[in-house]
Amino acid sequence: EEMGSPNLSQAVIDNRKLLAADMLLIFDGPPHASNEPTVKFGARGMVAITLDTYGPRVPQHSGHYGNYAPNPAFHLSRILASMKEADGRVVIPGFYDGVEISEEVQQILAAVPDDEEAIRSALGIARADKIGENLQESVQYPSLNIRGLSSGWVGSESRTIVPATATAEIDIRLVKESDPDYLVGLVRRHIEDMGYHVINRTPTEQERQEHSDIVSLTSNFHYSAYRSGFNEAAGRLARAGLTHLYGEEPILIRTSGGSIPISPFVDTLGVPAASVPTVNIDNNQH
Repeated sequence: EEMGSPNLSQAVIDNRKLLAADMLLIFDGPPHASNEPTVKFGARGMVAITLDTYGPRVPQHSGHYGNYAPNPAFHLSRILASMKEADGRVVIPGFYDGVEISEEVQQILAAVPDDEEAIRSALGIARADKIGENLQESVQYPSLNIRGLSSGWVGSESRTIVPATATAEIDIRLVKESDPDYLVGLVRRHIEDMGYHVINRTPTEQERQEHSDIVSLTSNFHYSAYRSGFNEAAGRLARAGLTHLYGEEPILIRTSGGSIPISPFVDTLGVPAASVPTVNIDNNQH
């Protein structure tokens, strides 16, 4: 309108009409571990965090400066280890706030035919983390995962140095009840409470001289979680279609552990969504 276009407002209205929908069906991702027909009614979102800790300005010989120049890998190790108990539960106060597993939800989760022993065997683990009583309950909570670590050199390239920096890449899987800014803020305050000076960039020379313990924390919000009801329009259509095709009710999963960028569409359009997995369980994603 400021550009003298009287049709601008009408164009916006017309575009919104074009985006109008009754529901959203997603055909993506793997089905239940049994490879049986499945309908999923939600997916976790994601926010990523990068942590950098700092030692000497450049790597130093560990013979000359070991026991003198602080090692950033130890700083990072202490920070990461402080965030979780040995059983896998995040100990940062408030991290699981808002998530309630009611008796009704427990019944929904228990109806999923998981073979926990077979899952652990396939993963090669003796026990699971103790966030929930089982796999389905565990993915109803936000997760804090270290997806990558880097400091110095390893393997055939290893050398006797005190590294200059150490980096951890973290992803937090969000559930419907999660606020990404709140969770990132909890992580930041947790590190500050440990005595670290937390910034969001490479430290300046003055900061290096004034603060012995420095952490750079940056974050990147990808998308929120979504979750629709089993009996909303999208769920009814997906369930009816698979039942007609296979002759029996599909497995119903309240929330997928993985993340797909669907919530912006669900939130913008204000419609229910359901996903029908279309790949095999053994497709080795990521």
